[in-house]
Amino acid sequence: MDHLLSIEAMHPQNIVKYIDHAVTLKTRRGQHEEFPLTGQVWALIFSKSSTRTRVSFEVGIRELGGSPIFLSQNEIHLGRGEPIKDTARVLGRMVHGAIIRTYQQKDVEDFAAYAGIPTINALTDDEHPCQILADLLTIREKLGGWDGKKIAFVGDGYSNMARSWCWAAKHLGFEFVLASPPEYQPPAEFLSKLGGANITVTSNPKHAVAGAHVVNTDVWLSMGQEGETEKEATFGPYQINAQLLREAASGHIVLHCLPAYRGKEITEDVLEQHSDTIFQQAENRLHIQKGIMARMVKHRII
Repeated sequence: MDHLLSIEAMHPQNIVKYIDHAVTLKTRRGQHEEFPLTGQVWALIFSKSSTRTRVSFEVGIRELGGSPIFLSQNEIHLGRGEPIKDTARVLGRMVHGAIIRTYQQKDVEDFAAYAGIPTINALTDDEHPCQILADLLTIREKLGGWDGKKIAFVGDGYSNMARSWCWAAKHLGFEFVLASPPEYQPPAEFLSKLGGANITVTSNPKHAVAGAHVVNTDVWLSMGQEGETEKEATFGPYQINAQLLREAASGHIVLHCLPAYRGKEITEDVLEQHSDTIFQQAENRLHIQKGIMARMVKHRII
């Protein structure tokens, strides 16, 4: 049974295969001759709200011939008393695949273990694997690939995006530098799992961005952390702005997984200057997720 639960658990070859397949689907969008999800219903189980994730998956399922059913936290018992394994065993008898956006990584893993259907992590507090794959696709399109590139992430160093980028760097071998306030950097236990990966953690954003081909950021406060003004104030020096980007390599790109809070983690002028890349990055969620689902049901789109 194929699942996509984390970048950590992925084999490097599978990362590349998903991206290759997404390229094919993007090129042939609207001209598919086979529809691997025909006759299938896929459940979108969301404990966390979303715009891009919901729309990209619903459109992707329909374009692959399937039907989506959206289940919000208010509509199901997930996390409200019924064990995950019971919900999984019920839905596994009714739908053909599940896409879960929630808080706890263990919930996604337990669902996959008991449901008996392909399960995709659409975001947890630990990882955001679909977004990272879409970002890697964008880097390939804009820069030709990640080999020999330096990728910087500036912001919360132990957010789901930062952690997922660390695992991607370990698997794919590119240089990754993470800039974050000391109190929000990954703990030693996490870093020890990364082995000999070419990963540097620093509290100096200029050091992180110096010579970088890709400069990446995300919101300072993740969903559920709204109102933590003390934390937000800590990140003031970690804003992506024109002055910081003077340190980056010539021809660099800026990535942001959105939504963006202009004037906080990224300035208005920088976001608009790099908007073509950032919104291409957002669009690529659709193509990468179609590639994931198509490969999961072992069909080839021609």
